Amino acid sequence: MSETRDKTAPEDTAFLQTVGERVRNARARRGMSRKILAKDSGVSERYLAQLEGGAGNISILLLRQIARAMDLPITDFLGDRAPLGVDQALLLRQIEDLSPEQLQELQGFVRDRFGVAASVKRHIALIGLRGAGKTTLGQLLAQAFGLQFIEMAKEIEIEAGLSLNEIFDLYGQAAYRRFERRALERVTADPAPKVIATGGSLPSEPATYAHLLSHCFTIWLKASPEEHMGRVVAQGDMRPIAGQSEAMADLKRILAQREALYTRADMSFDTAGKAVTQAAADLATALRAHPAWLAREAAE
Repeated sequence: MSETRDKTAPEDTAFLQTVGERVRNARARRGMSRKILAKDSGVSERYLAQLEGGAGNISILLLRQIARAMDLPITDFLGDRAPLGVDQALLLRQIEDLSPEQLQELQGFVRDRFGVAASVKRHIALIGLRGAGKTTLGQLLAQAFGLQFIEMAKEIEIEAGLSLNEIFDLYGQAAYRRFERRALERVTADPAPKVIATGGSLPSEPATYAHLLSHCFTIWLKASPEEHMGRVVAQGDMRPIAGQSEAMADLKRILAQREALYTRADMSFDTAGKAVTQAAADLATALRAHPAWLAREAAE
């Protein structure tokens, strides 16, 4: 039988206090007394008092009732960040009905007007499907530019203290994504410029991909589905399409689904039909000629 914890860990106490403060502030903004909130939510005044005082270990279902009573998303109380202000909430409301094309146009405007310019991004990151050549070309590119080469798969293992297989077997994909995000934040926090080879699925995780795009000059390594397949087979690794009879169709589907994400990169480079050494030389030449890279060189 496991021992019952008689004390709340400091980080848990801090979290409960934050949740309580957010509930109290939201109630105050709406001019609701605790009695009214108790009535509307079906949660007792006594429990609400404990919650707002940081002493109530409230269940998710009860917190959802409280959020609904104040017509607020439950994430306003549970998120790591403070609830949105009026201007932020208004902006989010205004973009809800935009089309994907309009959202991409808006994102480009915000990036160009307020974001980090590609010319001042310290690191180079390579993205693309498995078999795109991210590791091989990344190592050669790092050598050509005199930079450190980073393989994100290894950094994730360092972050977790486990192999990738062990991460998936023991904790699943959600844990892998958390380790991936933390490893990327750690790597990009180092001011020394690097060439980073990322996992093929990283762009599928919005927050992690946004961090990558904000901190790295990102290059999408392109190739035809047939070349991707041939390279994966040559590596002896059929993930994530192992054991499927329609492997090529699945690969084309994966590429089609991610293409819109990959196109967010600062630059694309087609490796189709190129030998490794030729591809590496052409990539270095294309990078040196890119307007953003030229602006970066001029700034330095």
